Amino acid sequence: MFSAQTYQQRRSKLLENVESGLLLFLGNIENPINFEHNTYAFRQDSTFLYYFGIKEPNLAAIIDVDNQRTIVFGNELNIDQIVWMGRQETLREKCDKAGVVDCQPFSALGDYLDKAALSGQRVHYLPPYQSFNKILLSDLLHTPIAKLTASVPFIKAVVAQRAIKEEQEIVQIEEALRISVDMHLLAMKISKPGMKEMEVANAIRHLAADQAAPLAYPPIVTIRGEILHNSYQFNTLKEGDMLLNDSGAETSMGYAGDLTRTFPVGRRFSNKQREIYDVVLKSFTDARALLRPGISFKEVHIQACESLVAGLVDLGLMKGDPKEAVRQHAHTLFFQCGLGHMMGLDVHDMEDLGEQYVGYTDDEPKDTQTFGLKSLRLGRKLETGFVVTVEPGVYIIPELIDRWQAENKLADFINYDQVNAYRDFGGIRIEDNFLITESDYRLLGPELAKTADDIEKLRLAYVL
Repeated sequence: MFSAQTYQQRRSKLLENVESGLLLFLGNIENPINFEHNTYAFRQDSTFLYYFGIKEPNLAAIIDVDNQRTIVFGNELNIDQIVWMGRQETLREKCDKAGVVDCQPFSALGDYLDKAALSGQRVHYLPPYQSFNKILLSDLLHTPIAKLTASVPFIKAVVAQRAIKEEQEIVQIEEALRISVDMHLLAMKISKPGMKEMEVANAIRHLAADQAAPLAYPPIVTIRGEILHNSYQFNTLKEGDMLLNDSGAETSMGYAGDLTRTFPVGRRFSNKQREIYDVVLKSFTDARALLRPGISFKEVHIQACESLVAGLVDLGLMKGDPKEAVRQHAHTLFFQCGLGHMMGLDVHDMEDLGEQYVGYTDDEPKDTQTFGLKSLRLGRKLETGFVVTVEPGVYIIPELIDRWQAENKLADFINYDQVNAYRDFGGIRIEDNFLITESDYRLLGPELAKTADDIEKLRLAYVL
């Protein structure tokens, strides 16, 4: 945990943006895998972590704005639980570390909320994403699940605060990235023809676990890089393949790292692979150079897309004016997703609160219809203190090519004959994480090999 003062200051700052009512925070539970006492690894709700720092299941908290009270609701271990798990730090002791004086049994939460409702207080709550908490909210507020409506003022107040990272949060993110870089270097070191993707994935999991760091998300380790979020890991690595590794660690305090590298399974990229790799890298560096306070991330995304198209025009896969091609979304045959996202306590930071509030503003709404743009999680103007990812890619998806070609879609910009020569190419993605500073940006974490030359030097050193 951070200091008690940290959590007290965060809660005090939150109150500056919510004028009245009662703020309800629900922690997470241990979710069963196949029976009640065999559970998935517990992960506390990130907003609960941000304001209270306690990583224990079955907790709730309120900040009563009108009555100036902060209360954590939960139960101390009973003797049966102590027999099974041993004596633990008490909830009272954990509340002290969070700077909370008032700690009450969980059963008292319902009565408190009922009294608040009778007095006319508004109960603000955030969008629940665990089924248990949807049911709990329904019971506590005597409202059908279908009619639960999260508080937009509460959401916006949390987003405004969590989006600007404190220095101690940056330290945590860089620690996650230190481990993440080691994971990626290990993948580059051990990958060789004949291995399974899962062997590489298991090795990086092991490295992170040895440093008491869970993974921030299920790793994408695949020779089928054209599948954007490929979870299948049973393919055998072969000479001539590229391996895409999108993986990151999470610190014990919940802060994430998120890196992607694509490298040859053999010692070197093929000529085609290197050409496409350099196009993606140019798009990456062009986007990175634009990062600064005040620029909209959507503009950075568009510029990255134009850079991709210019490179693909040079290779003969596309044709025409890059700006016009992007304006008509022709680039989405090759780049179907967004350029990046916010990162912090969640790898897609605050995604549970809604992309329309996290990545966009009322003045800059999200495009939810256009292929490509609807997958752009972040479009708003960047601010000092934001942490963002930049991750352009080229993904050659045969099914998408066939559909577009059958419609002769955007044929003024796409050389289908040439594209079909790349049908089995796969995909390439490059990703780093950046802090937006007062004037531009700073790379977070140690530098990880990025150019084709540097990656090949590593592979030549590792692959016999």
